[in-house]
Amino acid sequence: MSFKENLLKKIEIDSLAAKVIASIGPLESGRKVDKEAMRSLLEMAGYALRKERDLDLYLADAAATKGPILVLDNDLTIYDTTVEDVVIRKSPYLKDMVSIRNIVKILNDKDVVVTKKESSVRQVQQACIATLDLSFNSSDIADIAIDGVASLESRYSEGVVEVLDMFTELLGYQPPPKIFSVRHHHVRGALEKKENDELVFGPAALYSLADNTMSVIDKPISAGDKESVKYYKRVAAGEEKAPISGENAFHFLKEAVLKIKPVLSAAG
Repeated sequence: MSFKENLLKKIEIDSLAAKVIASIGPLESGRKVDKEAMRSLLEMAGYALRKERDLDLYLADAAATKGPILVLDNDLTIYDTTVEDVVIRKSPYLKDMVSIRNIVKILNDKDVVVTKKESSVRQVQQACIATLDLSFNSSDIADIAIDGVASLESRYSEGVVEVLDMFTELLGYQPPPKIFSVRHHHVRGALEKKENDELVFGPAALYSLADNTMSVIDKPISAGDKESVKYYKRVAAGEEKAPISGENAFHFLKEAVLKIKPVLSAAG
């Protein structure tokens, strides 16, 4: 796959992982894990499904006689043991409980548990990402910027958002805190929290879904600076000219990535 395809796949993986983690709750909450999203992650990571009794078991290595084995239930436990052992612990028959040894296993599984819940999701997420080649060169980044310009010119909002999401991934940008949110805009930017809990947002890219306009505010703005926040809102509303706009906004994002290319490439 191309770098762009791999990057979009990573964004999808991260989104699925976040969806699963958001669905995890304490036992008393009654919340159910998003099994379909977790299945997608497991399949991407190359885990093989094996059904035993009423259990859906996912093996990291289908040919192995031992774990890692993830049980797809609300606990999302990954075990380092055999399939047979997991089955006895998680779904015992009455005959299994005749053995004192098995009863001990059922009551205490700490000796074979690797991870649970969010930690298990993170482990599978990293296994998914490990299958991707995320190395890139300057032409890869230029091609993404070109796609952004073309989508903007053709008023293809989904394409613009997709490109902005790719730059968000590459630059470590984040959705805006509430004070910087703007209706009918897709906004992403650098977010920093100072020692005094002051939020600083920017540089920030703002795409108006209603007007199909793209702009960049290239300097950080403090949430505590009322005048700067008002300026930010005026730019977003089109009441004041943006420092960078149109195709130049994508050029800014491209150059921002290329400035940190060695760090990104090393991180994979």
